[in-house]
Formats: sequence, C-alpha cells, structure tokens
Amino acid sequence: MSKMEVKTSLLDNMIGVGDMVLLEPLTEDSFIDNLRKRFDHNEIYTYIGSVVISMNPYKHLSIYTADKVEEYRNRNFYELSPHIYALADMAYRSLRDQDKDQCILITGESGAGKTEASKLVMSYVAAVCGKGQEVNKVKEQLLQSNPVLEAFGNAKTVRNDNSSRFGKYMDIEFDFKGDPIGGVISNYLLEKSRVVKQPRGERNFHVFYQLLSGASEDTLKKLKLDRDFSKYNYLSLDSATVNGLDDAANFRTVRNAMQIVGFMEDEVLSVLELVAAVLKLGNIEFKPESRVNGFDESRVKDKNDLKEMCELLGIEQAVLERAFSFRTVEAKLEKVSTTLNVAQAYYARDALAKNLYSRLFSWLVNRINESIKAQTKTRKKVMGVLDIYGFEIFEDNSFEQFIINYCNEKLQQIFIELTLREEQEEYVREGIEWTNIEYFNNAIICDLIENNQNGILAMLDEECLRPGTVTDDTFLDKLNTICAEHQHFESRQSKNSKFLTDHSLPHNCFRIQHYAGKVLYRVEGFVDKNNDLLYRDLSQAMYKANHSLMKLLFPEGNPAKVNLKRPPTAGFQFRASVGTLMRNLQTKNPNYIRCIKPNDKKAAHIFTDSLVCHQARYLGLMENVRVRRAGYAFRQAYEPCLERYKMLCKQTWPHWKGPAREGVEVLLTDLQVAPEEYSYGRSKIFIRNPRTLFFLEEKRRQCLEDLATLIQKIYRGWKCRTHFLLLKKSQVVVAAWYRRYAQQKKYQKIKSATVVMQSFIRGWKARKILRELKYQKRCKEAVTTIAAYWHGTQVRREYRKFFRANAGRKIYEFTVQRIMQKYFLGLKNTMPSMSPIDKTWPVRPYQFLEGAHTELRRIFHLWRCKKYRGQFTAEKKAIYEEKLEASEIFKDKKALYPSSVSQPFKGDYLEINKNPKYQKLNSVVEEKILLADVVNKINRANGKGAPRIFVLTKNSFVLADQKTGQVKSSVPLPDVCSVSVSTQTDGFFALKLKEGTAAAAKGDFLLSSDHLIEIITKLHRTGVNHDQFNIDISDEFLVQFKQDKVCVKFIQAGPKNGSSAACKRKNNRLLEVCVPSP
Repeated sequence: MSKMEVKTSLLDNMIGVGDMVLLEPLTEDSFIDNLRKRFDHNEIYTYIGSVVISMNPYKHLSIYTADKVEEYRNRNFYELSPHIYALADMAYRSLRDQDKDQCILITGESGAGKTEASKLVMSYVAAVCGKGQEVNKVKEQLLQSNPVLEAFGNAKTVRNDNSSRFGKYMDIEFDFKGDPIGGVISNYLLEKSRVVKQPRGERNFHVFYQLLSGASEDTLKKLKLDRDFSKYNYLSLDSATVNGLDDAANFRTVRNAMQIVGFMEDEVLSVLELVAAVLKLGNIEFKPESRVNGFDESRVKDKNDLKEMCELLGIEQAVLERAFSFRTVEAKLEKVSTTLNVAQAYYARDALAKNLYSRLFSWLVNRINESIKAQTKTRKKVMGVLDIYGFEIFEDNSFEQFIINYCNEKLQQIFIELTLREEQEEYVREGIEWTNIEYFNNAIICDLIENNQNGILAMLDEECLRPGTVTDDTFLDKLNTICAEHQHFESRQSKNSKFLTDHSLPHNCFRIQHYAGKVLYRVEGFVDKNNDLLYRDLSQAMYKANHSLMKLLFPEGNPAKVNLKRPPTAGFQFRASVGTLMRNLQTKNPNYIRCIKPNDKKAAHIFTDSLVCHQARYLGLMENVRVRRAGYAFRQAYEPCLERYKMLCKQTWPHWKGPAREGVEVLLTDLQVAPEEYSYGRSKIFIRNPRTLFFLEEKRRQCLEDLATLIQKIYRGWKCRTHFLLLKKSQVVVAAWYRRYAQQKKYQKIKSATVVMQSFIRGWKARKILRELKYQKRCKEAVTTIAAYWHGTQVRREYRKFFRANAGRKIYEFTVQRIMQKYFLGLKNTMPSMSPIDKTWPVRPYQFLEGAHTELRRIFHLWRCKKYRGQFTAEKKAIYEEKLEASEIFKDKKALYPSSVSQPFKGDYLEINKNPKYQKLNSVVEEKILLADVVNKINRANGKGAPRIFVLTKNSFVLADQKTGQVKSSVPLPDVCSVSVSTQTDGFFALKLKEGTAAAAKGDFLLSSDHLIEIITKLHRTGVNHDQFNIDISDEFLVQFKQDKVCVKFIQAGPKNGSSAACKRKNNRLLEVCVPSP
C-alpha cells in the first residue's frame, strides 16, 4: 500500500481474507490456503473475530515502528489491517475507559513466537500509556523483567533458539488514569529436568552459557568456574554455541536488567553462586564401595568439585558427602538410616540440582514481584498477559506433555465458554434472537484428567502415596481398570477389546483423545516426576549452609520444624495453580493470540502446509471460526456501514440526512437483499452469510470504479479548461509585454540619437566659449607682465643707490642666522639620552660655536641630572647620599671600595625588630636602628675573632652576643674620636675612643666586617652631627688595648693563604693582618 493510500476498513485492499469469519467456503484447505496467501505477502496477522492469529515470519518486518503505534492508537479494532497492536489497543482502551480488567492469552507451540508476541503487547501498552518519571520507571522495570526471566527460564531447543521452558502469567496493574503502577508475575511448571539432561541438539538454560561466556575473569575466579563448556557434565556440547546468539552480550544485558529491576549487587552475586553450584554439582561422580553387610554404598570419586561447591554455598563438606551416601527415613518416633547405591546417589544429585535451580527460579520471580509490585493500596485496574506452552504432540510424550496438554484443555474450555458468552451477551444487548450453538464441549476430557475421585491426576497421586511397591506399570494398571470405559481413553491393556490388536498403541502407553487430536503418552517416569522427591537429608544439608539464600530456598530442612507429612506432588501443585489461573481469567475480559510457526527450519518465506494444518487443528482454530459464525458472520455499527455503502443507493448518496439505521434499511431494500440474510440490532446491522457481505463489497467496488471514472472525466475536463484559460491568459500577457518591449526599444533608440546630437551641439558651443576665454586670459596676462616689468624697472632704478651701501652686512647677518638655525635643528635631532652617565654629545659643526656648544652641553647635563633626581623617593635619596659620602671617603683610598659600589646599603641585615631571637636585644635598644650586622671582635691575645652583633643607632653603637643577644658593650657616639682602616681589600677597622671617657677604660675596638664601607659611612654621617670624626686610612696604625698600645700592620700575602684576611699576633706590640692579593 502506498504512503498516500489510507485504509479506513479491514476490507480495503484485502489480501486473501483478513477475518477468517468471512472465509467462503469454510474448509480446512481454504483456511490454510488463506493463511499461506497472506504469509507470502508478509501479512502475518489474521483475525478470527477478535482472536488474532500470528504467523512467525522468522525475519524482521518494519511493522512495529513508532509510526505504526500511532497509526493503531485509539482506532477501531476492524478499522485497519489485522495487527497485534489492534488487539493490544482494544484491550488497553477497554481497561482504561470502561474499567474492565483484561487478560491476553498467548498460546502456540515452541518456536511460534509467543514470547515475542507478549513483548510486543507490553511494549505497545508502554508506548501509549502516560509519561512521567515514576511511570517511566515502572514501565522500564516491567519491560526489563523479561531478559532476566528469559535467561533463567529459556533454552535453545530443536524448534526454537529461545524457547520458554516455563509458563508465565503477568498481571500489569494500572491506576485510574491508565498509567502502569506495578505488576505481579506467576510462573508455571519450569522444565527443571532440562537442568540435568538435554535432548540431542538442545541446550541447558541460557544463564549457564551466558555466565561462562560473559562474566569477567575476576567473577569466574570468585565462582571457581572455567570458560570451557566441556568441563561441565550438565552442559551439552553439540549445541553449546548458537548462530545469532551472543551469550557474552546477553549476560551484560541481564546484569543491567537486574540492576534496573532492583537487585542489589550482593543479591546478584548470590544468584550467580547458586548457578555455579549447580554446574559444580553436575561434576560430582560416585563409585561403589562394598560394606560388610553385603550392600553397596556410594562414595564420591573426586572430591575437588564437591569441595568447591561446599565453599560456594558455605556447607561443611562432610555433611553433604554423607547426604549423598545415606538416606534417613522418619516414621513417627523412629529414624531409619539406609545406604544409597551409586544409582540412588546419582538420582539424589540430580534431584538436588533440579530442586536447587527451580527454587532459585521461583525466588527470582518473587524477588522481581517485590520490586515491581504497586506501592499504592488503592483499587487497581489489571491487564493480564499469559505466555504459556501450547498443545504438544511429540514422538515421545511423557508427564510434562501430559500436564501441558491438560492446561491447554482448560484454556480451550474457558475460550469456548467465554467466546459463546460474549456472543450471547452481544445478541441480547442488540436485541437479536439467540440460537443455541452446537460445539464440542471438552469438559469431559478435563474431567477425565482432573476428577478428584477417578481422574488421571488423582489416581497418579493415589499411586504415589500408596505404601508398598509403586511403579509406572502399577499406575497404568490402575488406569486400565478405572478408565477403560471412558470414550476418550485408550490403552492396549485395558478391558476394552477394540484396542487389544491396535499395534500403534504400545503396551506401556496410553492414549487420550484431546480436542486437538489423539496423543500417545509413555507411562515411564510418570510416578517419579509426579513425586518430585528430594531426600530430607539433602534438604537439611542445604538448610545448614551459610549462604544467604539457602534457608529461604529449603525451609523444610529446618530441624526445628520437621514435617513428616509427604510434600504435595507436582501434579497436585500444577492442578491447583491451573485452577487459580482459570478463576483469575474468569474475572477478566479475555483477548486471544494464537501463534503458529510456518516451518520447522526456522527460515523465512517457507510455508509447510502439513505443519500449519497440524497446529491449526490442535489450536482449535476451525472450531473458533465455526463458533464465531454460528449466528451472524458479520456485524457493524450503522454509521460506518452507511458511510461505506451509501454510494450504492441514489437516496443515500451523497448525503443521508436521517438516522443511520433508516439509511441502512433504505439501502438494503434498494439493493433487494433477502430479509433472512440480515437482522437489525439496536446499534448494529447483523449479516448472516459472508456471501452477502462480499455481494455488498463487489457492488461497492463497481460503484467506486464508476465514481472514479466520473471523477476522472470531470477532473480531466476541468484540467483542460483550466489549461486553456491559462494559455489564453498567458498569450495576452506575453503580447502585452512584447508590445511594451518594442515601444521601449524604439524610445531608447530615439532618445539615444537625441542625446548624441545634443552632446555634439553642446560640445561645439563649449569649445567656442573656451577659445574666447583663453584669448581674454592671454590678454590679461600680457598686460600684467608688461606692468610688472615696468614697475620693477622703476623700483630698481630708485633702490640701487641704497642697496649698494648696506648689502654686505645684511648678507652676513642672514648667513649667520641660517647657520645658527641649522645648528639648533641638528642639535635637536641628535640629542643624547636622559641618563646622567651618558657622556655622548653631538660634534660642533663650526669652530665659532665652541663656547655656545660647551655651555649647552653643561646646561643639558645639569637639567637631566635634576630630572633624574626628581624621580628619587626620600629613602632612595638617603641611600644615594650615603653612597656619595662613601665615595668621598674611600674612593681611590681603599681597595675594597669598588666592590661595594654595586651593593645597596641595607642597614638592618638581621631584622632585629622582626626576629623573635633578638627580642631581648630589641628591648634594650630603644632608638631607631641604623645598622645591625654580625662583626668579628678581634682578640689581642691571639688575633682570633669572636662573632658579635653590631648595632648602630643615632647616638650610640652596641656590641652584643650573637647567640643570646646579651649586650656586651654600649658606647655613645660622642666617645668615638676616630676610625682607622687599611688601604687594602680587608674588612678590619678600629674604633678609637676618647681618653678619659667611661667606655675607653677597656680600650679601643678592633673589628672585622663584610660591610665595612657601609659601617664607616654611617658612623661618619652620625659622628658629624655630634663632633669632629676622623677617618684614618693607613696600612699601619695603633690601637689602645687597656694600658698597652698595639700596632696593627697590614701586609699582602699570596693566594695560597686563603681568600680572606687573617690576623696573627706576632708579639705583645704587633698584630699582623695578612690580606690576600687581589
């Protein structure tokens, strides 16, 4: 169908028949042929009334896009082509708008697409319901529960790479607005026998392969697992890998889904530990060991896997090992312990593995229910989705197929009941007379299986509970005795003589004639599978485990709550759960999806008639059609019926102004449809035979063709007339534009010629005027020139006498003026920099400018010095004044001076005011400190120096101990009369005190400092303020030490004596200072 084409009815552009109720004639061959025809055109959905038949296409189809969701949203069920979205939308709108609880029953055999159909229903409901953070969270949790359950409950089978090995029923709960608020999941009959054994070409459950393929190395190390599948007995190797199935990626998807659903990290690890324990359990093997009493006892061969499993579950190895070797039977107050042989030990191992995995699966379902359950306690609307196994007929059918087929019998029974009830309610609602419909009631088959007295399940339970020897043969004997006369039960060993020679019926089998056909069941394994027995020793061993889940999974193992009653059988549990399910479905409005697989090769474009026919039979599809067609095959509301067929009658076309029912009555009367072919309901027209509907459709098709021809004729006439008028209008416009263009061209030509003529005439006139003006100008210039020459001659004649007397002096002054101007301009352009030390100056150009040149140089230098000094701060000015004074004192006198020029005078080198070490000294010196430095006080006895702190203030200097800061000497500056220093590079200086002063009692001070120039300069500056202060610069001077005068002599020594000056005592009267030569 093209994008521009819009479908308004199921009957438009129909491939085959979209609704099997309209199939004519109705035979099994025409039914299958219609399915094949639609399947070949990728029409995989077909209706039987409100039932949807879904064919598995085994390929991707672009019919599940967001646009498709919007297309089917809020549309009538029969308004568009058959689609699963139409059924989902009808169920959701009925729940939301009419407040009716819904259930969607999805059935079909393995590989038919049941799981995908349930996902499509849930995804559609999630797409059309409300939005919001909380609603989106609930929707995401509901959708993400599927990957978790598929990993633990699905497996690869011969028929399906992702086959559900359990039945699932999910109740999705909605609030009054129709937004999802939670859900509840129920699971039925997990195929736990697959854990220990898989048929050829099939796999164990997905989670085992996903864990080994996708888990990290650290995770596998924690779980004590290896990636190699071949190391585990429970994993079949012939189908370990499946094309198109990425186990590693699926494992990551499952982990992410568990996180979204609400599993904690420790819960996920606990689940994986149990999965690993199941794998380890399958590797435990046993060997026989003879006892004294002659009985064989089983022993574990290799205990490594047993040890690792016990470590995973936190079980004592000896406890589990004993549980595999002994069985304790309790009867009232007695306990009897018996040994297990190898076969019994393997049975116990497999029973433990099956129970451990199935109970883990049930715990997963309950844990998911805790996360997705509705948080509010208000009344909720419910939509149930049932994804359960279809009817199964294999070559070898056992207990599992028996109870699966029993479940399908119950679903078929409720389907027939609800379908007939729905039909009857609609007939009563519309006022149509109800006629009883004859159909096969399969209640007799359900009674054969579930009757409490003599039903097959009741007899199986009775046989399992009976004391004495119980085998599958004794169970079959009981069936042959009690059910022999039942018309749907067949057995070769029964008393019914007609089956005694039936070689298609083996002796160890019985056959039941189900609604979908006869099924042969092999009785072997019925008793064991129904018992589903797990030895109490193993339950108690599991309960003792330290693992967080084991006590929840094996509550019967609690020694404090020993229950001697036999646990309920598998058949009893399943019958009870099916009964609960049936009661649940009875309270809801049912919607059915029947899934069919077209071939066994899992390939696209292949339709196997026999396989599809087989599935159609056991799904009871023909029965469905017959029940639906038993009364009236087609019904439709009056308004859409009149809208669709009104063109068939002149009275109703194009518009009917009365009630829609009257219009339909007029229409059918005009078409002469037999009255027995239809009936009028309150809001719908009921058509009995599909032939009548097809007659209306054929008349409508012919009428539409006639109408299309008429519309086409009128349209073509209108189009041609419109085209002619357009051509005529265009011709007029073109002619007008052409005439305008021609006149414009003619006008432009005349205008151009006129302009050329005007330009020539104007040019001639302009040139004539120009010649006249040029002639007048030359006349004026000639007169002016003659007058100028005449006046010049007169002036020169008068001025000649005066000019000859003063011409020399004027020329000299002018020349000198020009030379001076040139000199100053040149000096301006070659001016030296503003640096006072820049001694460059332009060369004088003329000798007579020598005096001016020198004076300008002096003035410029003074000016730039003044500018330079103007930039000084008071502090910097004081520093330069000290430097200047130092220059006056020491320049060319002291060899140490040149090296001190570049060093700034810092003054307080010790930062006494800030240093807490000198806090005591700071408190003694109250005046402002001009200089503070460490000096060496020379000892007259040996010439060695002792470090002292030298502090200079405005009125005194102080010598203090370097370590303690204790004042040794304090001398007022007026008591200092002179300072003696050498001419060399040493730092020695002598402070000479005035005789008779208090400070002079101890004698003069001979000191050594690295900042000698700065100390002497500051002393000189402060000494000038008090009195005359002499500085003696000599290489030999006298120093007063108490009563003696000692001569200090400075001599130059070679470089080998070191880099610093050294003082030595030569005798009592001589101190010699060796100064290294520079």
